[in-house]
Amino acid sequence: MHYSFDFSVIWDNFGVLLAGAWLTLRLSLMAVAFGLVIGIVGSLFRTSGNRLLNGIALAYVEVIRNTPYLIQLFFIFFGLPAVGLKLSAEQAAIVSLAINFGAYSTEIVRAGVESIPKGQVEAGLAIGFNKLDVFRHIVIPPALANIYSSLVGQVILAVLFTSVVSQIAAEDLTYAGNYLDARTFRSFEIYFTLAILYLAIVWIVKALAYVVEARFFEFAKYRQ
Repeated sequence: MHYSFDFSVIWDNFGVLLAGAWLTLRLSLMAVAFGLVIGIVGSLFRTSGNRLLNGIALAYVEVIRNTPYLIQLFFIFFGLPAVGLKLSAEQAAIVSLAINFGAYSTEIVRAGVESIPKGQVEAGLAIGFNKLDVFRHIVIPPALANIYSSLVGQVILAVLFTSVVSQIAAEDLTYAGNYLDARTFRSFEIYFTLAILYLAIVWIVKALAYVVEARFFEFAKYRQ
């Protein structure tokens, strides 16, 4: 049977897809922002020399990196209400994505921290900085610059992971596509368009990452 392509369903419902794409982008940026904070704190724990802090961070990383993201999402959205913590679909999406991104970024940032020569740390301590100040002002800027490309790669994966949050009815781009497909049965046109829109979102994120690198990290590469 010959299939007749009809992209009018896309044009007629483009507002629905754009709303989903906007939520996908917003979820991604918020989750990455919170997740990066988690990753920096986690890397501080991992490199602190304190066995308890290192053990806590390592346990967190191992649990998150060795369990499916979908299970983490379901646990936060469906499991936590059993102990009195109920989140909306959007809140659960942000929290789960941030926790997931934080685990991966912890190890990425840790690798960057360990790439900084010990002489720089010792020099900071010698001029009166405490360990936290050394970490904030001497270690983190060049460390992030060193691992920036790896971090951006993880950000792209976080963007693509957002497609899973449609499983809890968060109205992201995939949710919008599934909704339109159920109404129109134009699967080829809808999912082809979704692929194009996800590509566009990734390109936007890459462009933002380039701006951030040029603004904040180019200088740090030459401070070591």
